[in-house]
Amino acid sequence: MDFSLIRGVIPPIVTPVDADECVEEQGLRRVVEHVIAGGVHGILSLGSNGEFYGLDHEQQERAVQITIEQVAGRVPVYMGIGTISTKECVKLARLGETLKAQALTILPPMFLTPSEEELYQHFRKVAEATALPVLLYNNPDRVGNNISVNLIERLADIPNIVGVKDSSGDLTLTSEYIRRTRDKGFKVMAGRDVMILGSLVYGAVGCVASTANIVPALVVEIYEKFIAGDLQGALEAQFKLAPLRMASNLASFPVVTKEAMNLIGLEVGGSILPNTSCSEINRNKLADILKQMGAL
Repeated sequence: MDFSLIRGVIPPIVTPVDADECVEEQGLRRVVEHVIAGGVHGILSLGSNGEFYGLDHEQQERAVQITIEQVAGRVPVYMGIGTISTKECVKLARLGETLKAQALTILPPMFLTPSEEELYQHFRKVAEATALPVLLYNNPDRVGNNISVNLIERLADIPNIVGVKDSSGDLTLTSEYIRRTRDKGFKVMAGRDVMILGSLVYGAVGCVASTANIVPALVVEIYEKFIAGDLQGALEAQFKLAPLRMASNLASFPVVTKEAMNLIGLEVGGSILPNTSCSEINRNKLADILKQMGAL
């Protein structure tokens, strides 16, 4: 993969599932077409919004296969890895290579509390098991482990660890990731949808944004207007997007993304149990936000 392609807006696409919580193929193909029509620059399969944790290996493989087939080379496809053990991560990294994903994203091991050296060795061993470029995924609120600036600086020296998505919500951390690795060709991407523009101003190369499942063209507008030098236009697009991202607390994570997609007519089905759905009151609030944005 040409590392210059790691940029822009990459939605962590939802995984539509059927009544047995298996991948619903036609729904997934619709999602791919929806985000590509919105102008996205890549697609992440099996991110946190893709509910990777609720799919066994067979269904994870199926989700990635269908996504790659439907994308048909139009944009790069990233495969997300979020298992705990190094051995399982290595297995999935090799699977991603076999399936011909263009890159991988890797979460720190959740539930455990590894030391920085243990995290370093974990990421190093997974990266060394594949020729694919690796984008780290910092999401301390979800997994309980934060990837420090010092650790990022070390990991950036591993040839195929090429960047990080930062979902910490800490712009100081994001900016330090950028400052401390800017001479290494390392790429930093925003992971909080309300901080896309702020991260771009510091030097991020794009974002991995859950709201790009719903309103991809609006998220792309933030990026493209910034790149074109239209800072005010990018700011207005960022402000327009904010209410939708702030609505994510209307249900348990990541229910709201699918709820919004269903409301706008994409028919992606329900969430994987134990997650269920929004209350009627909160669904109406979400619908109002979508109407105010012109998405519904």
